[in-house]
Amino acid sequence: MTKRPLEILDQVLNRQPVIISLKGGREIRGVLQGYDVHMNLVLDKAEEEGENGIVQLGTLIVRGDNVIYISPSVE
Repeated sequence: MTKRPLEILDQVLNRQPVIISLKGGREIRGVLQGYDVHMNLVLDKAEEEGENGIVQLGTLIVRGDNVIYISPSVE
């Protein structure tokens, strides 16, 4: 039986980094601390790779309507 999307998020919660693609072409990586049914996300140790290298963002709250996809990070 296939896993439901929220079950996959529960497996990585507080464990491993996730990659989040946002509207506007931004991608953020961080450890998922929490989420809700609207896909509002709380990330810890968030970072974004930009033109000047990796920018450390720290703890970040991402509004769900900006999220295109979220995926467990492959490291």
